[in-house]
Amino acid sequence: MLEVKDLSFSYGDRLILSDISLKAEKGDFVSVLGSNGAGKSTLFKCILGILSGYSGTVSVDGQDTRTMSVREIARKIAYIPQMSASAFNYSVQDIVLMGTTVGLRALGSPGREEMARVEEAMERMGISHLRRRCFHHLSGGEKQLTVIARALAQQADILLLDEPCSALDFGNRFRILNVAKSLAVDGYLVIQTTHDPEGAYIFSDRIMALRSGTVFAQGTPEEVLTSENIRELYGVSTKQSSIFDDRVRVFTPDAIL
Repeated sequence: MLEVKDLSFSYGDRLILSDISLKAEKGDFVSVLGSNGAGKSTLFKCILGILSGYSGTVSVDGQDTRTMSVREIARKIAYIPQMSASAFNYSVQDIVLMGTTVGLRALGSPGREEMARVEEAMERMGISHLRRRCFHHLSGGEKQLTVIARALAQQADILLLDEPCSALDFGNRFRILNVAKSLAVDGYLVIQTTHDPEGAYIFSDRIMALRSGTVFAQGTPEEVLTSENIRELYGVSTKQSSIFDDRVRVFTPDAIL
């Protein structure tokens, strides 16, 4: 379980987050929604321990993350950043293998167990056939599947996806969100930040909408993504029925092909 309680954070005199609370369990798919500057990425940085100067608490399985080392947090939480650009042109297999390093001792090398985790993660994401491909030569969707596989190889139960579909076309957006939802169905806790109300509505179990660093609304997609709330969040008027079809509730491997 991940719990954020009464979290506030400031850069100097500029308040970024104010009294944010969120509780989520394994098996949940949670979307953190909001416009640019709403505080979504800052919230992730606080959860990951990258930013520590916040008030309030972040706890994982009942333990305050301030009492945990970076390695201990990494064993609980895996971070999938926005569209990745590797400085070096590693192969897909090498990128996924990087996820296993959190469990290695200093100067240790991956062994049979780590390679088995890599194989399992690539198979789970359907990218085993890409193992020798250079990361730079992948499509946007393939790159995202690769970094998600890297997170799975890390063997953390909580996955934080920072705008995973920001640079993807409609088909790849659907595939990545379907993968994320299927991971939640399998027992992971998946939390994504997103600018996409439609994708959040279709795939999420719960949504937390941020506005100017505060919780504007929190609840089920039907409760949060009303026409009135969308108008308040984004300054646009719309008919809900014209944007959102029936929610997708059944997820099969065919949907990610």
